[in-house]
Amino acid sequence: MNSTTKWFAMNIILLNFLPILPSSTSIAIVSIKPNQPMRDGDVLLSSNKIFALGFFSPANSRNRYVGVWYNKVPNQTIVWVANSDNPIIPVTDNNASGVGLLAVHGNGGLVIYGKDQNTPLWSANVSVSSPNNSMTAKLRDTGNLVLLEEDNGFSQRVLWQGFDHPTNTMLPFMKLGLDRQSKLNRFLKSWKSQDDPGIGNYSYRIDPSGFPQAFLYKGQDPRWRAGSWIGERWSGLPEMTNFIFNVSFVNNQDELFIVYGMTKESIFSRMILDESGTLVLSRWHDQGQQWIKFWTGPKEECDKYGKCGANSNCDPFNTSKFECTCLPGYEPKSPHDWYLRDGLGGCVRKSGVSMCGNGDGFVKVARVK
Repeated sequence: MNSTTKWFAMNIILLNFLPILPSSTSIAIVSIKPNQPMRDGDVLLSSNKIFALGFFSPANSRNRYVGVWYNKVPNQTIVWVANSDNPIIPVTDNNASGVGLLAVHGNGGLVIYGKDQNTPLWSANVSVSSPNNSMTAKLRDTGNLVLLEEDNGFSQRVLWQGFDHPTNTMLPFMKLGLDRQSKLNRFLKSWKSQDDPGIGNYSYRIDPSGFPQAFLYKGQDPRWRAGSWIGERWSGLPEMTNFIFNVSFVNNQDELFIVYGMTKESIFSRMILDESGTLVLSRWHDQGQQWIKFWTGPKEECDKYGKCGANSNCDPFNTSKFECTCLPGYEPKSPHDWYLRDGLGGCVRKSGVSMCGNGDGFVKVARVK
């Protein structure tokens, strides 16, 4: 038996005999180490105590998940989930907590166990050639869960970080985009429902082809686009320019990403992709004890990608009739669908009609983008 196998076996034995204390004995901790796992009920705090990591259950669910939330927001606001598709199932209907364990060891780096502590429910999937007690998991002041390895006791190397695997929320200083060297693609994924943080139908990501743009997808189909980068914001989001947020966009041979920060550390912010496919950027209003929206997308029916199909125009102020109209010289491809207010089929050119007389030309169409 080599040293790695011995180390792993000893850790499994240790985990099997660690007592799982009830939540009433929970404590706040500052790190997770190979010989110091985190039990359900304990809370890992960032050094500034703004963020916390622990086990939680959504409002109408008894399943348990490991997640990060704003520690100073009274309404628990989950901003990251580890085992979103692999929850810990409660032992009994009346006992939803007390069986979970988040541990650090060489086989996976970070792992989550339920009742069966021989088979992990989730793993960070980190391979460590020489597992030892130098590995530590911490929650940084940005809300980023990191797995660190000490190098000769003088410096720490990041082996894995939660910000590389976003769920439905973008936090300040979290990158969204592509690492062209490692092929890592960071993007938002909606929850299935408010009670199930499993991966849902919607995603928000940067399309690197051509002029990079931010797209909201339903499955593989584009549903909305924020536009291209125009120096200080996405072209379709003028609300991004304000005095509260600092937004940066990087596009070079190594990386393609967007990241935003706050002008004041005391301002809590998040951008969430909800289960209905809506992006919402908001900040916490402490006096009002609620999240205040800055912008949402899509805002209206005409914001939806391809709402009226090809060769058409969508007018949000024409809802008394139908927001979709064909461009001059075109007619609905399917008059029946058009009558039922379904414009996805778009418009086709009218037979024998030329808006420009003989030959090709241009026709002015006002108030379009």
